[in-house]
Amino acid sequence: MEYKFYCDNHGGSLEVLRPKDDLSLDPAAIEAALGEDVAAVIINSPNNPSGKIYSEENLKEIIAVLRASEKKTGRAVYLICDEPYRKIVFDAAVVPAVFPLYENTIIVTSYSKDLSIPGERIGYAAVNPAADDFEKLMNAIILCNRIMGFVNAPAFMQRAIAGLQGVSVDIGEYQRKRDILCSGLWDIGYEFEKPLGTFYLFPKAPAGDDAKIVDLLLQERVLVVPGRGFAMPGYFRISYCVDDKVIEGSMDGFRRAFEQMK
Repeated sequence: MEYKFYCDNHGGSLEVLRPKDDLSLDPAAIEAALGEDVAAVIINSPNNPSGKIYSEENLKEIIAVLRASEKKTGRAVYLICDEPYRKIVFDAAVVPAVFPLYENTIIVTSYSKDLSIPGERIGYAAVNPAADDFEKLMNAIILCNRIMGFVNAPAFMQRAIAGLQGVSVDIGEYQRKRDILCSGLWDIGYEFEKPLGTFYLFPKAPAGDDAKIVDLLLQERVLVVPGRGFAMPGYFRISYCVDDKVIEGSMDGFRRAFEQMK
């Protein structure tokens, strides 16, 4: 999880909060973590690793907590929304717009997912014009971009991306792959929330042991990521942006690993 490295590099600290059982944001956990020294809350929706889209109602719950904190401390708490999977959504799902809901919002995103160009460092940061200290925030972001020159987008890509605003990967293909994977894993007995976005699935690890299921699947030549890498022990992440035959061919391995976890 790279957020921690970004915070450490600039003298900050990161506290990772566990979501609710349905993988939605937990307002009570956020409220308990807020204090006078908290500068921002970071959310990622559609979410990596869960594929969860945080509903407008859930976001409003979080925003109410942030407003209460601002009123109590007299200090703005910024909501940073990381949205590289915004266009990769299924079943007519909608990712709520956060700017109309909360003034102190910063949106950061990348085109690497919706254009399937992960090697290209091209994206943007957008500050809500109604944000507290808007000018200071903009100047700080511009300065950071100059200092962190290794992520400056090349001029060619800056020009090319302007003509690709209505373009994205084939979402229908990702949705088909998701459905193949979900159907196969449900038949075996895995438990998970069906993702409405991204190209990840985040099942519960049988017996709650994500390290063991990852190891068993590795022996089956199936590569997955333990949930503890996302501060979510007891789960594991599957990426399904692979050929259909790879998903279908992995089912025997998933079944054997599941049986060994009983």
